[in-house]
Amino acid sequence: MPGYMYILECADGSFYTGSTKNLEKRMQEHRSGKGAIHTKSRLPVKLLYYEKYWSVKDAFEREKQIQNWSRKKKLALINRNIKDLELYSNCQNSSTSKRIYEWKHPKNDK
Repeated sequence: MPGYMYILECADGSFYTGSTKNLEKRMQEHRSGKGAIHTKSRLPVKLLYYEKYWSVKDAFEREKQIQNWSRKKKLALINRNIKDLELYSNCQNSSTSKRIYEWKHPKNDK
């Protein structure tokens, strides 16, 4: 049975990411206030994006991945902006990985 991962925009501008095996039914639940706690108090909601998977298990795994993303990265996905999606996939703070200027494999140094 197929599964769907979806992103909604709520009336307050927040995003809600979910997964389901029946997207139309789940959208009706969200719109009628019978959906998730997050969306009940933020009606109306608007479907911005969805992906279809072979199983709801796969859709749920994708949901959990995207729930950890920043708003900017979610917007890049929604807008299908690959350049920004790649940009926001990189660490956005001053971590050690950004301090590396150049890296070469020792076998290539002569």
